[in-house]
Amino acid sequence: MIEDTTGMLEQYTGSLTDSIQKEYLIDEKFYQGDVKRGLRNSDGTGVLVGVTKVGSVQGYFMQDGQRIPAPGKLYYRGIELTEIVEAHRKADTFGFEEVAYLLLMGYLPTRSELDHFNDIMNRARKLPDGFTEGMIMRHPSRNIMNELERSILSLYSYDPEPDNIEIDNILMQSVRLIGYFPSIVANAYAVKRHYFDGDSLHIHFPVENLSTAENFLRMMRPDKSYTDEEAKLLDMMLMVHAEHGGGNNSTFVCRALSSSGTDTYSAIAGAVGSLKGPLHGGANAKVMEMFRYVKENVDPHDDGSIKDYLNKMLDREAGDRSGKLYGLGHAVYTMSDPRAVLLKKYARHMAEIKGYAEDFDLLQKVEELGIPLIQERRKSDAPMCANVDMYSGLVYTMLGIPEDVFTPLFASARIAGWCANRIEEVVTCHRIMRPAYRAVTIRDRYVPMEERVSKLNK
Repeated sequence: MIEDTTGMLEQYTGSLTDSIQKEYLIDEKFYQGDVKRGLRNSDGTGVLVGVTKVGSVQGYFMQDGQRIPAPGKLYYRGIELTEIVEAHRKADTFGFEEVAYLLLMGYLPTRSELDHFNDIMNRARKLPDGFTEGMIMRHPSRNIMNELERSILSLYSYDPEPDNIEIDNILMQSVRLIGYFPSIVANAYAVKRHYFDGDSLHIHFPVENLSTAENFLRMMRPDKSYTDEEAKLLDMMLMVHAEHGGGNNSTFVCRALSSSGTDTYSAIAGAVGSLKGPLHGGANAKVMEMFRYVKENVDPHDDGSIKDYLNKMLDREAGDRSGKLYGLGHAVYTMSDPRAVLLKKYARHMAEIKGYAEDFDLLQKVEELGIPLIQERRKSDAPMCANVDMYSGLVYTMLGIPEDVFTPLFASARIAGWCANRIEEVVTCHRIMRPAYRAVTIRDRYVPMEERVSKLNK
Protein backbone atom coordinates (compact mmCIF):
# COMPACT_ATOMS: atom_id res chain seq x y z
CA MET A 1 0.00 0.00 0.00
CA ILE A 2 2.79 2.45 0.91
CA GLU A 3 4.64 1.63 -2.32
CA ASP A 4 1.46 2.14 -4.38
CA THR A 5 0.81 5.52 -2.75
CA THR A 6 4.42 6.58 -3.25
CA GLY A 7 4.22 5.72 -6.93
CA MET A 8 1.05 7.75 -7.36
CA LEU A 9 2.59 10.78 -5.68
CA GLU A 10 5.95 10.69 -7.46
CA GLN A 11 4.57 12.33 -10.60
CA TYR A 12 3.54 15.34 -8.53
CA THR A 13 6.64 15.58 -6.33
CA GLY A 14 8.31 18.64 -7.84
CA SER A 15 5.26 20.81 -8.48
CA LEU A 16 3.48 19.69 -5.30
CA THR A 17 6.49 20.55 -3.14
CA ASP A 18 6.81 24.01 -4.70
CA SER A 19 3.10 24.67 -4.24
CA ILE A 20 3.09 23.54 -0.61
CA GLN A 21 6.10 25.71 0.21
CA LYS A 22 4.35 28.75 -1.25
CA GLU A 23 1.15 28.04 0.66
CA TYR A 24 2.94 27.52 3.99
CA LEU A 25 5.48 30.32 3.72
CA ILE A 26 4.93 33.13 6.25
CA ASP A 27 6.54 36.53 5.78
CA GLU A 28 9.09 37.42 8.45
CA LYS A 29 7.25 40.67 9.19
CA PHE A 30 4.51 38.71 10.95
CA TYR A 31 7.01 37.45 13.53
CA GLN A 32 7.87 40.94 14.72
CA GLY A 33 6.73 42.07 18.16
CA ASP A 34 5.75 39.65 20.88
CA VAL A 35 5.90 36.35 18.96
CA LYS A 36 8.24 34.01 20.84
CA ARG A 37 9.61 31.71 18.14
CA GLY A 38 10.91 28.49 19.61
CA LEU A 39 9.51 29.69 22.95
CA ARG A 40 12.59 31.92 23.20
CA ASN A 41 12.81 35.57 24.22
CA SER A 42 14.73 37.99 22.02
CA ASP A 43 17.79 37.67 24.26
CA GLY A 44 17.87 33.88 23.81
CA THR A 45 16.43 33.01 27.22
CA GLY A 46 13.49 30.65 27.42
CA VAL A 47 9.92 31.87 27.85
CA LEU A 48 8.90 31.28 31.46
CA VAL A 49 5.90 28.92 31.43
CA GLY A 50 6.02 27.31 34.88
CA VAL A 51 7.92 26.53 38.05
CA THR A 52 9.57 23.30 39.17
CA LYS A 53 11.25 21.74 42.17
CA VAL A 54 12.66 18.79 40.20
CA GLY A 55 15.72 20.15 38.42
CA SER A 56 17.54 23.44 37.93
CA VAL A 57 19.98 24.39 35.16
CA GLN A 58 22.13 27.44 35.86
CA GLY A 59 24.67 28.94 33.50
CA TYR A 60 24.31 32.67 34.06
CA PHE A 61 22.59 35.22 36.27
CA MET A 62 20.69 38.36 35.33
CA GLN A 63 21.95 41.78 36.36
CA ASP A 64 20.42 45.04 35.16
CA GLY A 65 18.64 43.16 32.39
CA GLN A 66 21.86 41.55 31.12
CA ARG A 67 22.98 37.92 31.18
CA ILE A 68 26.14 37.57 33.25
CA PRO A 69 28.06 34.33 32.51
CA ALA A 70 28.74 31.95 35.41
CA PRO A 71 30.18 28.45 35.88
CA GLY A 72 27.51 25.90 35.02
CA LYS A 73 25.56 24.21 37.79
CA LEU A 74 22.97 21.43 37.55
CA TYR A 75 20.79 20.67 40.57
CA TYR A 76 18.61 17.63 41.23
CA ARG A 77 16.02 18.53 43.88
CA GLY A 78 18.33 21.31 45.07
CA ILE A 79 21.41 19.09 45.35
CA GLU A 80 24.25 19.81 42.94
CA LEU A 81 24.84 16.97 40.47
CA THR A 82 28.60 17.22 40.85
CA GLU A 83 28.26 16.65 44.61
CA ILE A 84 26.16 13.52 44.01
CA VAL A 85 28.58 12.09 41.45
CA GLU A 86 31.66 12.86 43.53
CA ALA A 87 30.10 11.18 46.58
CA HIS A 88 29.52 7.95 44.67
CA ARG A 89 32.96 8.03 43.04
CA LYS A 90 34.53 8.41 46.48
CA ALA A 91 32.43 5.60 47.96
CA ASP A 92 32.90 3.46 44.81
CA THR A 93 29.15 2.84 44.60
CA PHE A 94 26.51 2.95 41.88
CA GLY A 95 24.38 6.08 42.00
CA PHE A 96 21.73 6.06 39.27
CA GLU A 97 19.14 4.26 41.38
CA GLU A 98 19.61 6.79 44.19
CA VAL A 99 19.25 9.62 41.66
CA ALA A 100 16.03 8.09 40.31
CA TYR A 101 14.66 7.86 43.86
CA LEU A 102 15.68 11.45 44.59
CA LEU A 103 13.98 12.77 41.46
CA LEU A 104 10.80 10.76 41.94
CA MET A 105 10.36 11.09 45.70
CA GLY A 106 11.95 14.50 46.26
CA TYR A 107 14.51 13.49 48.88
CA LEU A 108 17.54 11.26 49.37
CA PRO A 109 16.60 7.77 50.58
CA THR A 110 17.78 6.08 53.74
CA ARG A 111 19.57 2.76 53.35
CA SER A 112 16.38 0.78 53.98
CA GLU A 113 14.39 2.97 51.57
CA LEU A 114 17.00 2.58 48.83
CA ASP A 115 17.17 -1.19 49.43
CA HIS A 116 13.39 -1.39 49.08
CA PHE A 117 13.50 0.73 45.92
CA ASN A 118 16.22 -1.51 44.45
CA ASP A 119 14.08 -4.57 45.20
CA ILE A 120 11.24 -3.02 43.21
CA MET A 121 13.64 -2.06 40.40
CA ASN A 122 14.95 -5.64 40.26
CA ARG A 123 11.44 -6.85 39.49
CA ALA A 124 10.69 -3.94 37.18
CA ARG A 125 13.60 -4.70 34.85
CA LYS A 126 11.96 -7.92 33.69
CA LEU A 127 9.68 -7.19 30.75
CA PRO A 128 6.16 -8.70 30.77
CA ASP A 129 5.93 -12.34 29.67
CA GLY A 130 6.03 -12.62 25.89
CA PHE A 131 6.73 -8.92 25.36
CA THR A 132 10.13 -9.33 23.72
CA GLU A 133 8.87 -12.09 21.43
CA GLY A 134 5.51 -10.51 20.60
CA MET A 135 6.44 -6.85 20.37
CA ILE A 136 10.15 -6.44 19.68
CA MET A 137 11.03 -9.60 17.73
CA ARG A 138 7.80 -9.69 15.75
CA HIS A 139 8.07 -6.04 14.73
CA PRO A 140 11.79 -5.22 14.45
CA SER A 141 12.87 -1.70 13.57
CA ARG A 142 16.09 -0.30 12.14
CA ASN A 143 15.74 2.63 14.56
CA ILE A 144 15.95 1.77 18.26
CA MET A 145 14.20 4.99 19.32
CA ASN A 146 11.28 4.06 17.09
CA GLU A 147 11.17 0.61 18.70
CA LEU A 148 11.37 2.15 22.16
CA GLU A 149 8.50 4.54 21.48
CA ARG A 150 6.26 1.80 20.09
CA SER A 151 7.14 -0.50 22.98
CA ILE A 152 6.14 2.12 25.54
CA LEU A 153 2.74 2.55 23.91
CA SER A 154 2.34 -1.24 23.83
CA LEU A 155 2.98 -1.45 27.57
CA TYR A 156 -0.35 0.34 28.03
CA SER A 157 -2.05 -2.97 27.14
CA TYR A 158 -0.17 -4.80 29.91
CA ASP A 159 -1.27 -2.39 32.65
CA PRO A 160 -4.53 -3.19 34.48
CA GLU A 161 -5.05 0.54 35.22
CA PRO A 162 -3.28 2.44 32.43
CA ASP A 163 -5.53 5.52 32.58
CA ASN A 164 -5.49 5.87 36.35
CA ILE A 165 -3.70 9.17 37.05
CA GLU A 166 -3.78 8.95 40.81
CA ILE A 167 -0.29 9.77 42.05
CA ASP A 168 0.40 6.37 43.61
CA ASN A 169 -0.44 4.68 40.32
CA ILE A 170 1.68 7.08 38.25
CA LEU A 171 4.55 6.49 40.66
CA MET A 172 4.37 2.72 40.19
CA GLN A 173 4.11 3.14 36.42
CA SER A 174 7.17 5.39 36.57
CA VAL A 175 9.28 2.90 38.51
CA ARG A 176 8.33 0.13 36.10
CA LEU A 177 9.25 2.28 33.08
CA ILE A 178 12.61 3.20 34.60
CA GLY A 179 13.25 -0.52 34.93
CA TYR A 180 11.87 -1.45 31.50
CA PHE A 181 13.76 1.10 29.40
CA PRO A 182 17.27 -0.46 29.43
CA SER A 183 15.81 -3.92 28.80
CA ILE A 184 13.77 -2.71 25.83
CA VAL A 185 16.79 -0.89 24.37
CA ALA A 186 19.15 -3.86 24.76
CA ASN A 187 16.64 -6.31 23.29
CA ALA A 188 15.65 -3.95 20.46
CA TYR A 189 19.29 -3.54 19.48
CA ALA A 190 19.90 -7.30 19.56
CA VAL A 191 16.89 -7.86 17.30
CA LYS A 192 17.87 -5.01 14.96
CA ARG A 193 21.39 -6.38 14.68
CA HIS A 194 20.03 -9.84 13.87
CA TYR A 195 17.29 -8.97 11.38
CA PHE A 196 18.94 -6.06 9.57
CA ASP A 197 22.68 -6.61 10.05
CA GLY A 198 22.78 -10.38 9.78
CA ASP A 199 24.43 -10.99 13.16
CA SER A 200 23.67 -13.73 15.66
CA LEU A 201 20.77 -13.10 18.02
CA HIS A 202 21.68 -12.83 21.70
CA ILE A 203 18.92 -11.99 24.19
CA HIS A 204 20.08 -11.78 27.81
CA PHE A 205 17.71 -11.30 30.73
CA PRO A 206 18.44 -8.82 33.53
CA VAL A 207 19.81 -10.24 36.77
CA GLU A 208 18.67 -9.29 40.25
CA ASN A 209 21.00 -7.40 42.57
CA LEU A 210 22.89 -5.77 39.71
CA SER A 211 22.68 -2.03 39.06
CA THR A 212 21.04 -0.55 35.98
CA ALA A 213 24.47 0.09 34.44
CA GLU A 214 25.70 -3.45 35.13
CA ASN A 215 22.55 -5.03 33.75
CA PHE A 216 22.65 -2.89 30.62
CA LEU A 217 26.24 -3.86 29.78
CA ARG A 218 25.45 -7.49 30.57
CA MET A 219 22.41 -7.47 28.26
CA MET A 220 24.18 -5.64 25.45
CA ARG A 221 27.26 -7.83 25.19
CA PRO A 222 27.14 -11.30 23.63
CA ASP A 223 29.45 -12.69 26.31
CA LYS A 224 27.68 -10.76 29.12
CA SER A 225 31.04 -9.63 30.53
CA TYR A 226 32.05 -6.17 31.75
CA THR A 227 34.47 -4.63 34.22
CA ASP A 228 33.53 -2.75 37.35
CA GLU A 229 35.21 0.38 35.99
CA GLU A 230 33.14 0.19 32.81
CA ALA A 231 29.92 -0.19 34.78
CA LYS A 232 30.80 2.68 37.13
CA LEU A 233 31.56 4.98 34.17
CA LEU A 234 28.25 4.08 32.53
CA ASP A 235 26.50 4.63 35.87
CA MET A 236 27.93 8.16 35.93
CA MET A 237 26.64 8.73 32.40
CA LEU A 238 23.17 7.70 33.56
CA MET A 239 23.39 10.10 36.52
CA VAL A 240 24.43 13.11 34.43
CA HIS A 241 21.67 12.51 31.87
CA ALA A 242 18.85 11.79 34.33
CA GLU A 243 17.38 15.29 34.45
CA HIS A 244 17.94 18.71 32.91
CA GLY A 245 15.14 21.03 33.98
CA GLY A 246 11.57 21.34 32.77
CA GLY A 247 12.38 23.46 29.72
CA ASN A 248 14.31 21.00 27.56
CA ASN A 249 12.22 19.89 24.60
CA SER A 250 11.44 16.30 25.60
CA THR A 251 10.59 17.17 29.21
CA PHE A 252 8.40 20.03 28.04
CA VAL A 253 6.61 17.66 25.66
CA CYS A 254 6.06 15.24 28.53
CA ARG A 255 4.64 18.02 30.70
CA ALA A 256 2.46 19.39 27.89
CA LEU A 257 0.96 15.95 27.26
CA SER A 258 0.53 15.37 30.99
CA SER A 259 -1.37 18.66 31.28
CA SER A 260 -4.08 17.19 29.05
CA GLY A 261 -4.79 14.40 31.55
CA THR A 262 -3.50 11.65 29.25
CA ASP A 263 -1.95 8.40 30.46
CA THR A 264 1.67 7.89 31.49
CA TYR A 265 2.56 5.75 28.46
CA SER A 266 1.37 8.40 26.00
CA ALA A 267 3.21 11.18 27.83
CA ILE A 268 6.50 9.25 27.99
CA ALA A 269 6.22 8.05 24.38
CA GLY A 270 5.86 11.68 23.36
CA ALA A 271 9.03 12.56 25.23
CA VAL A 272 10.87 9.74 23.45
CA GLY A 273 9.61 11.03 20.12
CA SER A 274 11.02 14.45 20.94
CA LEU A 275 14.38 13.07 22.03
CA LYS A 276 14.57 11.12 18.76
CA GLY A 277 14.88 14.42 16.91
CA PRO A 278 18.45 15.17 15.80
CA LEU A 279 18.28 18.68 17.26
CA HIS A 280 17.73 17.19 20.73
CA GLY A 281 18.95 13.69 21.52
CA GLY A 282 21.02 12.94 18.44
CA ALA A 283 23.75 15.50 19.04
CA ASN A 284 26.19 12.99 20.55
CA ALA A 285 26.12 10.92 17.36
CA LYS A 286 26.62 14.09 15.29
CA VAL A 287 29.71 14.88 17.36
CA MET A 288 31.15 11.46 16.56
CA GLU A 289 30.38 11.93 12.87
CA MET A 290 32.15 15.31 12.98
CA PHE A 291 35.05 13.77 14.87
CA ARG A 292 35.54 11.12 12.19
CA TYR A 293 35.83 13.86 9.57
CA VAL A 294 38.38 15.66 11.74
CA LYS A 295 40.48 12.53 12.35
CA GLU A 296 40.62 11.75 8.65
CA ASN A 297 41.73 15.22 7.61
CA VAL A 298 44.06 16.70 10.23
CA ASP A 299 47.42 16.14 11.82
CA PRO A 300 46.41 15.67 15.47
CA HIS A 301 49.73 17.10 16.64
CA ASP A 302 49.49 20.28 14.53
CA ASP A 303 47.15 22.97 15.89
CA GLY A 304 47.34 24.84 12.58
CA SER A 305 46.12 21.80 10.69
CA ILE A 306 43.21 21.38 13.11
CA LYS A 307 42.24 25.07 12.93
CA ASP A 308 42.35 25.05 9.13
CA TYR A 309 39.98 22.11 8.96
CA LEU A 310 37.60 23.52 11.60
CA ASN A 311 37.44 26.73 9.56
CA LYS A 312 36.53 24.69 6.49
CA MET A 313 33.75 23.03 8.46
CA LEU A 314 32.44 26.39 9.61
CA ASP A 315 32.58 27.60 5.99
CA ARG A 316 30.45 24.61 4.92
CA GLU A 317 33.36 23.32 2.84
CA ALA A 318 34.02 20.17 4.88
CA GLY A 319 32.37 17.69 7.22
CA ASP A 320 28.62 17.45 6.77
CA ARG A 321 28.67 20.99 5.34
CA SER A 322 26.20 22.24 7.92
CA GLY A 323 28.53 25.02 9.08
CA LYS A 324 28.36 23.67 12.63
CA LEU A 325 30.87 22.38 15.13
CA TYR A 326 28.75 19.95 17.11
CA GLY A 327 29.19 19.76 20.87
CA LEU A 328 30.18 23.40 21.29
CA GLY A 329 27.79 25.89 22.88
CA HIS A 330 24.63 25.56 24.94
CA ALA A 331 21.36 27.43 25.37
CA VAL A 332 21.94 27.96 29.11
CA TYR A 333 25.51 27.07 30.06
CA THR A 334 28.09 29.74 29.29
CA MET A 335 31.40 29.24 31.08
CA SER A 336 31.07 25.48 31.57
CA ASP A 337 28.70 22.53 31.34
CA PRO A 338 29.10 20.59 34.62
CA ARG A 339 28.25 17.33 32.88
CA ALA A 340 31.06 17.77 30.35
CA VAL A 341 33.42 18.68 33.18
CA LEU A 342 32.61 15.40 34.95
CA LEU A 343 33.08 13.35 31.79
CA LYS A 344 36.46 14.90 31.04
CA LYS A 345 37.55 14.24 34.60
CA TYR A 346 36.48 10.63 34.93
CA ALA A 347 36.66 9.28 31.36
CA ARG A 348 40.38 9.97 30.89
CA HIS A 349 41.56 6.74 32.54
CA MET A 350 39.15 4.64 30.49
CA ALA A 351 40.45 6.33 27.33
CA GLU A 352 43.99 5.37 28.28
CA ILE A 353 43.29 1.72 29.02
CA LYS A 354 40.99 1.31 26.01
CA GLY A 355 43.40 2.90 23.52
CA TYR A 356 41.42 6.12 23.00
CA ALA A 357 43.85 8.55 24.65
CA GLU A 358 44.79 10.23 21.35
CA ASP A 359 41.13 10.56 20.38
CA PHE A 360 40.39 12.09 23.76
CA ASP A 361 43.23 14.60 23.31
CA LEU A 362 42.09 15.49 19.80
CA LEU A 363 38.53 16.06 20.97
CA GLN A 364 39.85 18.45 23.62
CA LYS A 365 41.79 20.23 20.88
CA VAL A 366 38.58 20.64 18.88
CA GLU A 367 37.01 22.23 21.96
CA GLU A 368 40.01 24.43 22.70
CA LEU A 369 40.49 25.67 19.10
CA GLY A 370 36.88 25.58 17.93
CA ILE A 371 35.36 27.94 20.49
CA PRO A 372 37.52 31.00 19.52
CA LEU A 373 36.74 30.36 15.84
CA ILE A 374 33.00 30.41 16.51
CA GLN A 375 33.31 33.52 18.69
CA GLU A 376 35.28 35.25 15.95
CA ARG A 377 32.61 34.55 13.37
CA ARG A 378 29.88 35.74 15.71
CA LYS A 379 31.93 38.83 16.52
CA SER A 380 31.36 38.07 20.18
CA ASP A 381 33.62 37.36 23.13
CA ALA A 382 30.77 35.97 25.23
CA PRO A 383 31.94 32.82 27.07
CA MET A 384 31.15 29.56 25.34
CA CYS A 385 31.76 25.99 26.46
CA ALA A 386 31.68 22.42 25.30
CA ASN A 387 28.43 20.69 26.19
CA VAL A 388 27.94 17.13 27.40
CA ASP A 389 27.47 15.80 23.86
CA MET A 390 31.06 16.74 23.03
CA TYR A 391 32.33 13.86 25.14
CA SER A 392 29.41 11.50 25.74
CA GLY A 393 29.65 9.88 22.29
CA LEU A 394 33.33 9.05 22.79
CA VAL A 395 32.60 7.66 26.27
CA TYR A 396 29.87 5.42 24.85
CA THR A 397 32.27 4.32 22.09
CA MET A 398 34.94 3.44 24.66
CA LEU A 399 32.34 1.28 26.40
CA GLY A 400 31.64 -0.56 23.16
CA ILE A 401 28.15 0.92 22.80
CA PRO A 402 27.14 1.38 19.13
CA GLU A 403 25.91 4.72 17.83
CA ASP A 404 22.44 3.21 17.24
CA VAL A 405 22.12 3.03 21.02
CA PHE A 406 23.53 6.45 22.02
CA THR A 407 20.18 8.26 22.12
CA PRO A 408 18.16 5.29 23.47
CA LEU A 409 20.65 5.03 26.32
CA PHE A 410 20.22 8.77 26.92
CA ALA A 411 16.47 8.10 27.15
CA SER A 412 17.10 5.24 29.61
CA ALA A 413 18.57 7.83 31.98
CA ARG A 414 16.22 10.75 31.25
CA ILE A 415 13.14 8.61 31.89
CA ALA A 416 13.73 9.33 35.61
CA GLY A 417 13.49 13.06 35.04
CA TRP A 418 10.55 12.76 32.66
CA CYS A 419 8.53 10.79 35.19
CA ALA A 420 9.34 13.22 38.02
CA ASN A 421 8.29 16.17 35.86
CA ARG A 422 5.10 14.36 34.82
CA ILE A 423 4.14 13.77 38.45
CA GLU A 424 4.86 17.42 39.30
CA GLU A 425 2.72 18.58 36.38
CA VAL A 426 -0.21 16.38 37.44
CA VAL A 427 0.08 17.43 41.10
CA THR A 428 0.55 21.17 40.68
CA CYS A 429 -0.90 22.53 37.45
CA HIS A 430 -4.45 21.28 36.76
CA ARG A 431 -4.59 23.32 33.58
CA ILE A 432 -3.99 22.21 30.01
CA MET A 433 -1.14 23.98 28.20
CA ARG A 434 -2.61 26.09 25.44
CA PRO A 435 -0.22 28.62 23.84
CA ALA A 436 -1.47 30.88 21.06
CA TYR A 437 -0.54 31.29 17.40
CA ARG A 438 -1.26 34.50 15.52
CA ALA A 439 -3.37 33.77 12.44
CA VAL A 440 -2.13 35.68 9.35
CA THR A 441 -4.30 34.09 6.67
CA ILE A 442 -5.85 36.24 3.96
CA ARG A 443 -9.65 36.10 3.88
CA ASP A 444 -10.94 34.15 0.90
CA ARG A 445 -14.20 32.75 -0.42
CA TYR A 446 -15.27 29.21 -1.13
CA VAL A 447 -14.84 28.55 -4.86
CA PRO A 448 -17.17 26.02 -6.53
CA MET A 449 -15.41 23.01 -8.05
CA GLU A 450 -16.09 23.96 -11.66
CA GLU A 451 -14.46 27.39 -11.19
CA ARG A 452 -11.20 26.17 -9.60
CA VAL A 453 -7.84 26.32 -11.38
CA SER A 454 -4.98 24.03 -10.33
CA LYS A 455 -2.04 25.76 -8.66
CA LEU A 456 0.35 22.92 -9.49
CA ASN A 457 2.95 23.59 -12.18
CA LYS A 458 2.33 21.60 -15.33
